[in-house]
Amino acid sequence: MHDRINIAIDGHSSCGKSTLAKKLAKELKYVYVDSGAMYRAVTLYCIQNGIINDAYAFNEDAVIESLSSINISFNYNKVAGDSDTYLNGIRVEDQIRELVVSRNVSAVSKIRKVRERLVHFQQKLGKNKGVVMDGRDIGTVVFPDAKLKIFMTADVDIRAQRRFEELSGKGHSITLEEIKENLISRDFQDSTRIENPLRKAEDAIELDNSYLTREQQLIQVKSWAVDRIAK
Repeated sequence: MHDRINIAIDGHSSCGKSTLAKKLAKELKYVYVDSGAMYRAVTLYCIQNGIINDAYAFNEDAVIESLSSINISFNYNKVAGDSDTYLNGIRVEDQIRELVVSRNVSAVSKIRKVRERLVHFQQKLGKNKGVVMDGRDIGTVVFPDAKLKIFMTADVDIRAQRRFEELSGKGHSITLEEIKENLISRDFQDSTRIENPLRKAEDAIELDNSYLTREQQLIQVKSWAVDRIAK
């Protein structure tokens, strides 16, 4: 019987990291953890409680103080066959994907105390191995010893179109240009922040999925995983 490993999937916004990570975890019978959902949940809490007003300026100390009032958990959704994000016992899977959260989550993610708190929680989840986690700093900070690290990327116009179709399908009224501007802004913030910036780990495999179907991506990544597990 082969040992279980942790798999880290990092990359830019709207590259399909979560979709791929979920499918891979299901194939391997591993636990899937969406680290980005945690930062989104913190952001949503701050918006709901008036700490963030979507003006791109807020009191960092107030955000840090709010952490003691925030409890994030993941519960399996039998209907969707997936894990949903819960904030203080309430399902927020849809709310955390809204644009108002997307506009502010990178700024919240920059705060050192927020990252320290969530990274500690993420590392606890991966202590027993058998975890597929996606985010911005999984291979570099959360699981630096992960046996398989993948860095996903794709053309920004393709990412914007994918995100537009996803949000439009959920009834959100938003333009393609707004989404593209948000992605470019988040790419810049994620890559230039002082605390654990988005970067490709030296031992990560790059996966450009601009022109790959979801099935092609899964086949490729699963082959990498099986090879690392066997070793």
